[in-house]
Amino acid sequence: MKMKKSRIFLVDDDKDDQQLFKEAFLESKCSAELKIYNSGLELMSAISSEHSKPDMIFLDLYMPGMDGEECLEALRKNSKFDNVPIVIYSTEFDIDRIAKLFSIGANRYLKKPDSFNSLVASIQTSVESLRRNALGGTAIINIVA
Repeated sequence: MKMKKSRIFLVDDDKDDQQLFKEAFLESKCSAELKIYNSGLELMSAISSEHSKPDMIFLDLYMPGMDGEECLEALRKNSKFDNVPIVIYSTEFDIDRIAKLFSIGANRYLKKPDSFNSLVASIQTSVESLRRNALGGTAIINIVA
């Protein structure tokens, strides 16, 4: 029996960050499909019309229209996404803000790494933990910096 390929969503308005993430994702050799959205609003529109949900979402904090925190809150208000791990993916590293994000439903915080190899390793770690631990509705405080 063939296993369904995981669906990973990246939500980030920065085209350079999108490209870097995509290249690192491919390098990580994760057997998953990557879909990229340019904003929280674009993601929310897409998931309201899609029949299948993602297996994990990487969510940038700073985006126009609907920022990552607002998007996280909207996702967590929809029970369809209760068991979808959400990884906040940002350059910001403010412990108080991170604690707030965990309290409203983030499962992991990934600070955008300084190097390509670090990003590859961070993506591998996040996706492998999805498979290994089946991250669910409860927050797992795991900051990857």
